[in-house]
Amino acid sequence: MAATTGRTRAIARALTALLPMAPYADIEAIRAAAGARDMREMPASIAVWLATIAHVRHAHTDYDRLLAEGYDRDAARFFVVDEINRTLTRWRATRLLDGEESE
Repeated sequence: MAATTGRTRAIARALTALLPMAPYADIEAIRAAAGARDMREMPASIAVWLATIAHVRHAHTDYDRLLAEGYDRDAARFFVVDEINRTLTRWRATRLLDGEESE
């Protein structure tokens, strides 16, 4: 249980460092995703970053609509980078998504 508690604390610290002004509902969704089984092998800061980008992409952009319209994943991701960064900026994120960055 100590490892789980340590991991939970590491995720909480990473969330606080990355997203100081994010809304509680968004933070909780990101926390859950970062704590998922498939993220456990990653450092907490990387798990939080990947969970943040995935959450913002699906919850705060037109990404899913673009996919439904027939865009492939890479094209849809390209078109929502600015929307993702606007959301991250509102949340005072300490890191933004680079359009050239691969996940």
